[in-house]
Amino acid sequence: MKKRIALLSYTLFATFLIANAQSGFGIKGGLSYNSNGELNQVSDIYKNDGKGKSGFNIGLYGKLDLGPIYLRPELVYTKTTSEYVLNSENVNYKISKIDVPVLVGFKLFGPIDIFAGPAFQYYLDNDLKGLNFESIDNEFSLGMNIGASIELGRIGVDVRYERGLSKNESNWTNASETFTLDSRPEQLIFSVSYRLSKKKE
Repeated sequence: MKKRIALLSYTLFATFLIANAQSGFGIKGGLSYNSNGELNQVSDIYKNDGKGKSGFNIGLYGKLDLGPIYLRPELVYTKTTSEYVLNSENVNYKISKIDVPVLVGFKLFGPIDIFAGPAFQYYLDNDLKGLNFESIDNEFSLGMNIGASIELGRIGVDVRYERGLSKNESNWTNASETFTLDSRPEQLIFSVSYRLSKKKE
């Protein structure tokens, strides 16, 4: 119940930001190349940096123009996957989360912008080899986005780098050994957006 209340509050917060971004709003989605941090055995016998794999994202955005700069809040569902070697077997670590980036952008020239800002993250689920972890240290965490975009009419394309800033781990025990897995995402994200509102003159 607490998790549902937290998720509802998180979604309402993001919806409020988007609804008040009066210069425009729309939908977005894209693909990412992502990885997480090290998989460690607590006794320090075993370490694995992991291998990045593809993921996806889909969501909504709002935009508030403030002259040469703008504010762009987003509400995004994100799915990431990383691959690790565990007990001589390749296994995938999957994370589902809700992201609320609050980006500040600057118009460089023509349709080209650059942007950066914090990303508030809420973890919905994490799974390794069919084992569900209830014990991510923090369901809420903080990340950072930085990137560039181009807007042509109603269509926008952006590329960004995202890195989780808050230390966040998953923990479990296997064969009497305790393991920790860094749940902070590191992503290169490619997205396409479509503006639903009319552009104000």
